[in-house]
Amino acid sequence: MVFLNEEIIEALNKQLNQELKNAYLYFAMAAYFQGLALNGFAHYFMLQAKEELEHALKFYEYITRRGWRVELYEVTPVKKNWSSVEEAVKDFYEAERENTQRIWSLVDLARKHGDKATEAFLQWFINEQVEEEEQAIDLRTKVELVKSNIAALLALDRVLAERK
Repeated sequence: MVFLNEEIIEALNKQLNQELKNAYLYFAMAAYFQGLALNGFAHYFMLQAKEELEHALKFYEYITRRGWRVELYEVTPVKKNWSSVEEAVKDFYEAERENTQRIWSLVDLARKHGDKATEAFLQWFINEQVEEEEQAIDLRTKVELVKSNIAALLALDRVLAERK
């Protein structure tokens, strides 16, 4: 018998769609930075967007492996312009913080309903969010350090271009 709880299925589908929305946001950030000729920042956020798509795929595959139905929602428009590099990177950090809270809520929901398989599945995301927040904090801190020093910003841009 397959464990079936509509609240968990709905929450997992919402998270799948949130991962897609975050990918969309990071694509918008990549385009923003491309427009500023900050190709290292653009590269960084393009890779970040691709990671979010991989996360969405993990949710998709988990939902279907459980025999549940995937629901894809309309992706709502995301912010596409920022007043500064600092503002964009701050939004990146906030998106990751929000995502961490969402994952923790999913874990709490799985525990509430005794869905140990979903709880185990989500452990990977808990660890991933620690890494993602660490990267976001690191980038935010570096951007705050360089502020309006163009030479330092361009040096940081070169470093970000090396992300694999």
